[in-house]
Amino acid sequence: MFAKIYSAAVFGVDAYEVEIEVNSAGGLPAIVVVGLPDAAVKESKDRVTTAVSNSGYYWPRGRTTVNLAPADIKKEGPSFDLPIALGMIACSQEADTTEFSDYSFVGELALNGAVRAVKGVLPVAIEARRRR
Repeated sequence: MFAKIYSAAVFGVDAYEVEIEVNSAGGLPAIVVVGLPDAAVKESKDRVTTAVSNSGYYWPRGRTTVNLAPADIKKEGPSFDLPIALGMIACSQEADTTEFSDYSFVGELALNGAVRAVKGVLPVAIEARRRR
C-alpha cells in the first residue's frame, strides 16, 4: 500500500514543500526513513509508532519505507511526525487520504497521540498556501 502526504520544512525564514511517501510491503517488520533525515526525524519512527498505537489505529504489517522528498535537502526537527503518522494510518487502510492532497500537515506527536506545536509555522503556512 502507498500513501503520499504533503508537509513543509523551514529553511531560514522560508519553507519548502516536502512530500512524505509511505510504502508498506511484505517482509520482515521494519521501518526505514530515507531522504536525508536528521536524528530527530529518524527518532520520529518511535514516537509515531507509539502515538498511532495509543490512538487506537493499527500499524501496517511488514516492511515500511518512509521517503522524505526531495532527497537532496536535509529534513530537521519533529514536525514530520504528524504527516508520517497519517501516511502510516493510510497504509494500514484505516483512513481515506484522497482529500489529503489539498493540505499540508506539520506537527510533533506526543506518545499519547496528541499533536504538539512546532516552530516555523508561518513560513510553512505561506508555502502551503502558495502550493495548494
